[in-house]
Amino acid sequence: MNLKKGSVIGITCPSGYVAAERVSYAIKVLNDWGFEVKKGKTIGSEHHYFSGTDAERMADLQLMLDDPAIDAILMGRGGYGMSRIIDGLDFTKFQQKPKWVSGFSDITVIHNHIQANFGIPTLHSPMCGHFKPETEHEDYLLSLKRALTGEAQQYIAPPSGFNRHGVAKGILTGGNLSLLVHLTASASEVDTNGKILFIEDLGEHLYHIDRMLMHLKRAGKLKGLRALVVGGFTDLQDTERPFGQTIEEIIWDKVSEYDYPVCFNFPCGHQDVNYTLALGLEHSLTVNAEGSVLAVG
Repeated sequence: MNLKKGSVIGITCPSGYVAAERVSYAIKVLNDWGFEVKKGKTIGSEHHYFSGTDAERMADLQLMLDDPAIDAILMGRGGYGMSRIIDGLDFTKFQQKPKWVSGFSDITVIHNHIQANFGIPTLHSPMCGHFKPETEHEDYLLSLKRALTGEAQQYIAPPSGFNRHGVAKGILTGGNLSLLVHLTASASEVDTNGKILFIEDLGEHLYHIDRMLMHLKRAGKLKGLRALVVGGFTDLQDTERPFGQTIEEIIWDKVSEYDYPVCFNFPCGHQDVNYTLALGLEHSLTVNAEGSVLAVG
C-alpha cells in the first residue's frame, strides 16, 4: 500500500460539494511530492448540498476503489453524504489490491466500514482544503506524505490537567464523534474493545457532546479501551442556560471510572493543525507529566 515516486493518487468527492479550484492546489502539492493524480468526475460537480447525486458519487468512488492503477484515494472534502452510499459500494477489488483511503470528518464512515469488515488500515488525514501556499511546508501536512509512503511517525501532544498518565498499546480506531455514534448498530459500527480510541468533533453544542458520549458509554464503547486520545473539539456552542461543564470535564466524566490512559489536546481534527493518523494500525501511547507521545508500532 505504501506509495513511491510515480504512484497515482485518485481524488474524489463522495460527500459535500467542493469547488474545483479548492482541489487544484492539492494537485500541485501532490505532484511536487512526486505523485501522479487522477481526478474524479465529482470534483466541482454539484447536486444541491452534495458533489453529485448519490449514484454519481458512488460510481466515482467505486471506480477509484476498483482501478488497479490508483494506489491511494484522497477525498476532496467531508461534510455529509458518505453514509448515503456506503452500503452500495463493492469492496471486492479493493480487498484484492488494498490502497490508502484518506480523509476525515464524514470520511469517518468509510474508515470504520473498512475496519469493521476488512481490517485494512486507512488514513484519518487532511483533505484538499488543507493544501494552501501557506501550509504546504507545515509538518502536519507533510505527515500525510509520510503516512502515504509508510514512514514511521511519532506525535507529541502537550500536557493537560485532565490527562490520565499511563502506557498503552493497541490498534488505533475512531474519528469524528458524531459519526461514530451515527454508525452504531450498522454494518460500519466501530469496534473499540482493546483499541486506542481517537475522537474529535466540530460545531456541536456541549450537551450534544455529552449525549453522544453517554450513548457510546451505554453501548459499551468506552469500557474496554486500551486508551482514549482526544483531538480537537472546535467551534463548540453552549445553550442559553449554560450546560455547566467544559468539554474536558464532559469527556472526563464519561471515562473517570476506568483506568486506561487518556490524552487530551491531541493535534488532529477540524482545526488548522491536523496530523494524519493511520487507523487500523497498532500504536503505542505514553501519557505522563511532560505530555503525550503517540507512535505507530
